Amino acid sequence: MNAAGFPLLSLITFLPLAGAAIIMFVRGDEQVVAQNARWTALWTSLVVFALSLILWFQFDRSSAEFQFEERLEWLPEFGVGYRMGVDGISVLFVLLSTALTPICILASWEAITARVREYMVAFLVLETMMVGMFCALDFVIFYIFFEGVLIPMFLIIGVWGGARRVYAAFKFFLYTLLGSVLMLLAILYLWYNAGTTDIPELFNVEVPRAAQTWIFLAFLASFAVKVPMWPVHTWLPDAHVEAPTAGSVILAGVLLKMGAYGFLRFSLPMLPHASAEFAPLIFVLSIVAVVYTSLVALAQEDMKKLIAYSSVAHMGIVTLGIFTFNMQGLSGALFTMLAHGVVSGALFLCVGVLYDRVHSREIARYGGLAMIMPAYALVFMVFTMASVALPGTANFVGEFLVILGAWRVNPWVAFGAALGMILGAAYMLYLYRRVAFGRITRDDLRRLLDLSPREYAVFTPLILLTLWMGIYPQSFLSFFDASVAALVARHEAALGLASRMAGM
Repeated sequence: MNAAGFPLLSLITFLPLAGAAIIMFVRGDEQVVAQNARWTALWTSLVVFALSLILWFQFDRSSAEFQFEERLEWLPEFGVGYRMGVDGISVLFVLLSTALTPICILASWEAITARVREYMVAFLVLETMMVGMFCALDFVIFYIFFEGVLIPMFLIIGVWGGARRVYAAFKFFLYTLLGSVLMLLAILYLWYNAGTTDIPELFNVEVPRAAQTWIFLAFLASFAVKVPMWPVHTWLPDAHVEAPTAGSVILAGVLLKMGAYGFLRFSLPMLPHASAEFAPLIFVLSIVAVVYTSLVALAQEDMKKLIAYSSVAHMGIVTLGIFTFNMQGLSGALFTMLAHGVVSGALFLCVGVLYDRVHSREIARYGGLAMIMPAYALVFMVFTMASVALPGTANFVGEFLVILGAWRVNPWVAFGAALGMILGAAYMLYLYRRVAFGRITRDDLRRLLDLSPREYAVFTPLILLTLWMGIYPQSFLSFFDASVAALVARHEAALGLASRMAGM
């Protein structure tokens, strides 16, 4: 139980499992079961989101400590326990996970018609795993949630995906699982060295310099695949293309943040010397990801694949900002993670609207949609402008802060980050021009209907959030400030102490 005697984080984490259990026991004919499953999943996810808003209103933004903590003995003889809590780095990602889940369920309302019960159960289980991962304060609990995410996402891609869904699902699973095995070995070493898997306690345990390099590489193997960083990014375009629309939204909106969150939560505070040693390598890999995947995005003819490669480029900016080790870079990386979660998810939803009507993702298949779907064209334009970091939208704030932080490290690193904004404008405007403008050359496009009330309900909160983050970013940055300042101070103290000892 936490200090207030109410296990709020556990309730937010595990309530979706209760909804999944209810869905599993629904009886009736296929249509009744499907409709009840949809409504149960939607109301469960909305209640979970409402509960998570308590974190927003009651979170103490001036404190860098973990809040809403819950502790329960599990394996005391091994130093393993059930420990949950959130700080300024994790709290908004809990909110992002709980906010996107009902949007995804609503977006799947008509798109998913086969095995609806199982689909909704998979999504609710996925929500539990995502929230639990961001709340876990014990390495074993973290690892269980971190790996548990793979199972429902594997099923969502492999059962409800496209023609090559099985290939994409297995590629996603194998890539991410291989890196995670190495992370498990690193966790075992940290437990052996400290005698506990309590994450806050491990922050205060010094890891031997010789071991930091190997542990960092083990973490890198896992987190780089999850981000994904170049060159281990090749699973992502296949997974996005084959996944159903809502699966792509969660994959881009939340699951890609798991790797970057791992760097922030573990690599920087626990392995400061190795993090500083490998920072130049991360800069190179990040800039290559930004430039290379942006150029690849320009060559795509599939809308989903283009947005998938753009996600790799944006996450390259995130990893670059994380390893600047300064307030601007780290805050910018966190803000970019949030903004990308909202904007990229919305872009996949925009593609899903067209796919539901035409059953094609080829860019050349469209053109002139602004004439027949003006509301859709306006929505698509808002998220296109946000993706290219137009001032006043969500992405601009985060990417601008990352560039400022990178400039303090090296102007050339900042230039590499800025290339992402330039190339991003090129491929996103290329996509929007070919889809929204031009002449309508196909008769079936003339009969397309504009956004439905359900689709308005899906896009409206995402548009408001995108503009809110761009116009009033401090309402989000204030969550990060104390935790990021503490992380920077801890990192500088560790490196400063080492340099003073070396000079004695």
